[in-house]
Amino acid sequence: MSGGMSRCLLPPAAAAARTVSDQSGNTGASSVSESFRPPAVPLIANDPYFSVWSCADHLTDSPTRHWTGTPQPLNSLIRVDGRSYRLMGSDPGDVPALPQVGLQVLPTRTIYEFQGPEAHVTLTFLTPALPDVPDVLARPVTYLTWEVRSVDGKPHVVSIYQESSATLAVNAPSQRVVWSRPPIGGLTTLRVGSEAQPVLVKKGDNLRIDWGYLYAAAPGRDVTAAAGSAAACRRAFLESGRPPAQDDARVPRAADDDDPVLAFAFELGRVSSAPVARTLVLAYDDLYSITYFRQQLRPYWRRKGAQASDLLQRSVREYRALRSRCEAFDRELMADLTRAGGERYARLGALAYRQCLAANKLAADPNGQPLLFPKENFSNGCIATVDVIYPMEPLFLLFSPTLAKASLAPVLNYAASDRWKFPFAPHDLGTYPIANGQVYGGGERTEENQMPVEESGNLLILAAAVAREEGSARFASRYWPQLTQWARYLEAKGFDPENQLCTDDFAGHLAHNVNLSAKASRGWPPTGCSAACAARHRPPTGTANWPQSSPGNGSQRPRTATTSAWHSTGRAPGARSITWSGTVSSASTCSRPRSRRERSRSTAST
Repeated sequence: MSGGMSRCLLPPAAAAARTVSDQSGNTGASSVSESFRPPAVPLIANDPYFSVWSCADHLTDSPTRHWTGTPQPLNSLIRVDGRSYRLMGSDPGDVPALPQVGLQVLPTRTIYEFQGPEAHVTLTFLTPALPDVPDVLARPVTYLTWEVRSVDGKPHVVSIYQESSATLAVNAPSQRVVWSRPPIGGLTTLRVGSEAQPVLVKKGDNLRIDWGYLYAAAPGRDVTAAAGSAAACRRAFLESGRPPAQDDARVPRAADDDDPVLAFAFELGRVSSAPVARTLVLAYDDLYSITYFRQQLRPYWRRKGAQASDLLQRSVREYRALRSRCEAFDRELMADLTRAGGERYARLGALAYRQCLAANKLAADPNGQPLLFPKENFSNGCIATVDVIYPMEPLFLLFSPTLAKASLAPVLNYAASDRWKFPFAPHDLGTYPIANGQVYGGGERTEENQMPVEESGNLLILAAAVAREEGSARFASRYWPQLTQWARYLEAKGFDPENQLCTDDFAGHLAHNVNLSAKASRGWPPTGCSAACAARHRPPTGTANWPQSSPGNGSQRPRTATTSAWHSTGRAPGARSITWSGTVSSASTCSRPRSRRERSRSTAST
């Protein structure tokens, strides 16, 4: 089943037809004469639960929202010489918005520009989604940075306010929340979470997380913070430039009862033409991320015992280096995309990159190995859907074959278990975030309403793609019996598919599906394999050889002389190692960003 998009997150391609001029007519850094306004702008785009977007023409037009469309307000104000303006959010409505004059959406950053008579403000949301560094990619962290400068030649006294709603930590606003002030060295920190903490209890599509804790933290001496009523916190800032001196003591209470928030204020002092910047860290510690066959998995960043305090301190410590690395990554990828298809294509590519990464959760198995779980959004909520993995995999094959394998391993392990009885590949692992076995169609009970040719072809093609990218069939050789079985299934069923579902399941069952037939051909070992691997490896000893005819016994399709891409490297057939992902780079996460060519060589060497 294809992952549908929410009423907030329209497909990125729709943005090409939805362009509006900003308030000043200025498109910022863009050379395109017409402003590019995505239907939804990523602000926090970490995973399916920590995912906040702006679905308006301007950041101040409406509340920010979870991708499901449910309001999860983030609000920001600025005080300039005692006069206040809104930078983010539609509240308080009686405070004017500072005109928005620019917007850029890049692979790791969203940058808003505002300007009034006295000052220019750049507000940057940075999510360090660096795919070749899983330790950084897995961090549930987004940085908000305000950079302010005077534009009228005079110095101005400036302070910044930001609040995060407690609704980011609950599924429904009627749920009761608690807040606290954790003592974390060198940081001013607030956190909020549900009182009940139902860890991994709910599953489904139109849901928000209601366990774990939202954290807001900032370094420095010129920052003050308070947890309390949104109205009280804003009123205090508008009057004095600071939030209330004390946290609200009426706790626990519902997230919609006087709107509790985590409020921060930064005093920038007298600001002239030299920019002055302040940064806030927003993070979400979900404690446990995924249930994988009855076992609760930790988020990948926690696999070695890290706590929220470690996450926040390291995030603050590495901010400058990560910012530089993300800027370099954005420049390189946007330049490549622009060369490939022009500036509009590059902007669509950046949106697709953000959505793809935000639809996945990186967890750790009991051995600390990465497992990547995508979620179907506003489709049926399935987790690890093979025909959703299939179209997203080129991104991971390009940037990080480790992530490509991390997305395939959960499904392949399931297919290799005693649970999966069918001669074709499974469709999914359950309903997000519970991956206890297929729920789509006939599930594990019957062959009815499955996608046999679709998913078998998908997994064969992707296993070949990983082998080709790495120059090694080591990963695929662990699943040789399953891949062989699916190849034989395509030999018998792939040329002229019977009446069945495919990824376009909204069309219902179809027979003689040309798309499925073509996919079966590409998934077929003799025609879809990597010649480089075929020349390098031999089939595992003692296993059945691949059928050498194409689907239809060779009479309808050309035959090839090549052998399978998935030849063994000497490991026993079907054996699965606890270190399947290869060696993750141990270099500093803040080192110089490598080119994709360097990354490809490094990954292939593992």
